[in-house]
Amino acid sequence: MATGLRGTVLVVDDDDSMREAIEALLDAAGVDAILYESAEALLADARSADAACVVSDLQLPGMSGLDLLGRLRARNARTPVIVITAHDSPATRAKAHRAGATAYLAKPFLGSALLVAIDSAISPQPGGS
Repeated sequence: MATGLRGTVLVVDDDDSMREAIEALLDAAGVDAILYESAEALLADARSADAACVVSDLQLPGMSGLDLLGRLRARNARTPVIVITAHDSPATRAKAHRAGATAYLAKPFLGSALLVAIDSAISPQPGGS
């Protein structure tokens, strides 16, 4: 599982331990990661334009994960965005999907679930470009 993952995954979470846990998971899967404490930091980094995927916490200080998703789409970025949150609800899940989130995971989630979501997000889709 997840052996075909390629490219850099950008991880945005204000919780140091969560960022580090995701980095360790991705490292073990052979995936490069760049970590950010805020959505603003990701947007300010020129490397974000070449990302294979973004994994973003929903609730961040300053700009939220959904705001980040909106800003990326406003830049015409087609980068898949996976939203993660400890504040799960049906309304929040629906809002994330309406905003264009590729996947949505409620914390705590299994590492394997995140790897599957990333793999699905960055794998070419039939009929897609």
